[in-house]
Amino acid sequence: MTIGVLALQGDFDAHRRRLEELGATVILVRKAEDFDHIDGLVIPGGESTTFLKLLPKNVLERLRDFVHTKPTFGTCAGAILLAKNVTNPDQTGLGALDMTVERNAYGRQIDSTILTAQTKLGSEPLEMVFIRAPRIQQVGEGVEVLAERDGYPVLVRKGSVMAATFHPELSDDTRVHAEFLKLVKNGTA
Repeated sequence: MTIGVLALQGDFDAHRRRLEELGATVILVRKAEDFDHIDGLVIPGGESTTFLKLLPKNVLERLRDFVHTKPTFGTCAGAILLAKNVTNPDQTGLGALDMTVERNAYGRQIDSTILTAQTKLGSEPLEMVFIRAPRIQQVGEGVEVLAERDGYPVLVRKGSVMAATFHPELSDDTRVHAEFLKLVKNGTA
């Protein structure tokens, strides 16, 4: 199984290391043709508007097609990009997940935090690292909430698309990435 990690900005290398630790082959995606060689894609955190500015038109078009047809996992800014609706300020998303996301909803960098919460990924609490995190304000029909913070979804899934408003690559817990690899495996089986 070969997983692409969008490698324009953000901590894409932490995702690469985690995925390799779990046995995946990883390609750092920077060009449109990179999409031809991957079974799934991770869109890391960073700055969502910067992603949109850095993406060449042909890569953005391939990304838009990919997220609607293949397993994709977005964290923080990646979750914002996957959303159907983005606020604070309004921004175009890729529309892969029917959800409304508010950018920087938990405050500035200084307000970043590490929390633990129960999830549907096992009985042990999951450590979640929030850095200038977005907040999922609402989810559409069929979007499964896997974890919450203060009553708001922070880890969601629909079909072969997952999104987290936190940074699972910065935790020692591998369950979130392992869950994404299950989606990819199911999609390629």
